[in-house]
Amino acid sequence: MITVVCNLTLDGVMQAPGRADEDVRDGFEYGGWATPYSEDAMGRVLGRRAGVQGGMLLGRRTYEDFAGFWPKQEANPYTDALNKQQKYVVSSTLTDPDWVNTHVIGLDDVAKLKSEQDLIVLGSGELVRSIPDLVDEYILLIHPLVLGTGHHLFGALRQPLTLTDSETTTTGVVINTYKPAAA
Repeated sequence: MITVVCNLTLDGVMQAPGRADEDVRDGFEYGGWATPYSEDAMGRVLGRRAGVQGGMLLGRRTYEDFAGFWPKQEANPYTDALNKQQKYVVSSTLTDPDWVNTHVIGLDDVAKLKSEQDLIVLGSGELVRSIPDLVDEYILLIHPLVLGTGHHLFGALRQPLTLTDSETTTTGVVINTYKPAAA
């Protein structure tokens, strides 16, 4: 099973939810937009995922951002869990990852990996748009904010979805869970 977890603004922007310097491509100036809303929201999503075995599937850009940040943080339960987690980076350019438990794979390897274990994708919009037929579930944290600019999760991808769960956090984030709709 592949589950995509992604922070989005109401207008679908996914770019740089965590920090101002996270992703400034194309002059994006609104990095860190999810931070004021995220504590309750991410806690609920991570709570649901607790105890779920499997690995993280990441695109190269998301991996490089995570690897440049998380291993440098003081020990805490979240950092420790990320360090222990098996991480699979889909990339044709990354050759020598330096974050513990990281493996570089090709796009063609994703289906086989999925057959062996559950995978969670965090962010990684380009990767998500490359594997829509392999995604089993989307958990979208939709923040009460419109930015009007930035990179979107789905881009031009067209994929009918079915809402399977919805919950609103104390900060107004709506956590919607979708599965691809039957054809």
